[in-house]
Amino acid sequence: MSDEIPFHIQENIIKRLPVVSLLQFRSVSKAWKSLIDCSKFIAAHSVTQAEHLLLSYEEPPQMLLSYEDPVKIENKYVLLLDNDSFLQQRFDYTLPLSIKLLKELCIVGSSLGVLCFQFYYEEEEDFCTNLKREMVLWNPSIRKSIDVPVPKKFNPYHESNLGFGVCPVTCDPKIVEITLFHKPSYHCEAKVYTVSSRKWRNLTSNLPSKPFRVFWPHVVVDRFIYWCAFDPMTTDNGLLNHNLIMSFDMTIENFGVVDLPDSLRRHPPLQLCISKVRESLVMLEYDSYVKGACGVWVMENGVEKSFTKLFTVDAPYWSRTIKTLGFRKSGEPIMEVEYRYDDTSEQRELVVYEPNSGRFNDLEIYGTTETFAVNSYMETLVMLDRSDCNIEAEVDGF
Repeated sequence: MSDEIPFHIQENIIKRLPVVSLLQFRSVSKAWKSLIDCSKFIAAHSVTQAEHLLLSYEEPPQMLLSYEDPVKIENKYVLLLDNDSFLQQRFDYTLPLSIKLLKELCIVGSSLGVLCFQFYYEEEEDFCTNLKREMVLWNPSIRKSIDVPVPKKFNPYHESNLGFGVCPVTCDPKIVEITLFHKPSYHCEAKVYTVSSRKWRNLTSNLPSKPFRVFWPHVVVDRFIYWCAFDPMTTDNGLLNHNLIMSFDMTIENFGVVDLPDSLRRHPPLQLCISKVRESLVMLEYDSYVKGACGVWVMENGVEKSFTKLFTVDAPYWSRTIKTLGFRKSGEPIMEVEYRYDDTSEQRELVVYEPNSGRFNDLEIYGTTETFAVNSYMETLVMLDRSDCNIEAEVDGF
């Protein structure tokens, strides 16, 4: 680019380019490399890319589908393009060997191009074999990863849940762990891990106001991580169920609560699930008596308790149960279905539901029960400025 063009104009042009071009342009000059590797530029580029995908009708969003192949008994990762050829166009994604060899591997979440994996491994201590847990953050666009050790808990009377997101202001990936302890007292604790510090910190202030029970999965919208939760200590007309949405603001590291309308607040908590359509929160309400029904509620304009029921998905006659995994940009649910006529099979099928016609479109993807997961994905430079990342030597991808 000509030296006659002011550098700030060059910067505005460069930050609109795709990741693959920026990685190449780092070798053009020292000034460009310094710019592209700068944390502020990475944050501005990531936000620009996210806004472009949200508003663009030409460039399709991408979704990463993960599941276990019931025949080969191996984990599969498939990239789906959310466009008119969604049912036909997909690409198998190959994990780097360093991640693929990990046992009991699952995706915790995805945010601004970074995938968060959780895995377990065995370690011998004092002649005993213990199962330990660790995590890996990986940005496939730049082939960089970070190993995250998980602190061990010595109190066995607890249940923990995780959340992962990349702060859109700083582009600092964060992992949040919320732990509910049952003994010796009923209380919540929370820790946060940031890539910038490479360590876990106890959150001693801004903790949840009550010992809420939090459920997986979570979703990320803008700077917030959201979970389904319920207050087990509050009674409501004699009932203990008091459902709500818990939020975590990644910029100020503060917890908050989003109230639900009465019908959702009193629903059996294990039959609620959080999701999102584009950048709007969605609550999935599974019927307590009919396993094949799922109500879809969307929160309007970010106003608490202002949830509107969009539609109800009734399972097709040939299926026993349905499970919503995510949504296309158009608002169509991507669902896992169980066949009614086979009680012994551990195999499930992936379909897309069309609310207007009531049709289920088969994706011809089959996986083991409870292994399907759908995560949004976009290419970013997040973690490019980290010199302490693990860099994959081999080229993996589509």
